Amino acid sequence: MITSIQGTLVAATPLHAIVELNGLGYEVNVPVTTAEKLPGPGSTVRLHTHVVYREDAQTLYGFASAEERDFFRLMIEQVTGVGPKVALTIMSKLSLPLLQGAIRMGDIGTLAKCPGIGKKTAERLVVELKAKVGTAGGATTSGETPGGESAPSTHRDAVAALVALGYRAADADSAVRQAALALGAKATTETLVKKALN
Repeated sequence: MITSIQGTLVAATPLHAIVELNGLGYEVNVPVTTAEKLPGPGSTVRLHTHVVYREDAQTLYGFASAEERDFFRLMIEQVTGVGPKVALTIMSKLSLPLLQGAIRMGDIGTLAKCPGIGKKTAERLVVELKAKVGTAGGATTSGETPGGESAPSTHRDAVAALVALGYRAADADSAVRQAALALGAKATTETLVKKALN
């Protein structure tokens, strides 16, 4: 099993990255939340990976942190009807802290707003993962994640503050992710909210 890849980032789009290693270029499928954190082309990059082997293809999925990769694995292995493409879509729309929070709170509405995810799939995510959230992917840890993100609770609190101000959950999550990238791992909830509002 290939658990990570480190090499030179040749090119990146919101859903793919080409990583060159020892003269070979590897196409890695990434969620938007990981693509946002990628350095510029020519830089060294490390992605935590999961490989899916099929009769006609071998597909490599990459994530900014091991926690994101592990949660991706949890979704495709434990939730009926959620394969790699659907899981990648979910993780492209919602950051890991918001996704875990929505599952923990049974927030079907937020989960169902992910493209291609209907109410039934959202309900299955909650039913089949609620007991596992908190034990998988470092959901209960605090502090800086390996991807350089702010502590998950800080991220969740900032998203909750924006939602209270009238933002949709997915929009608030996206704004807080952008603020966290700009401010770095030491950002507080207050500074994340202020940056996201600008």
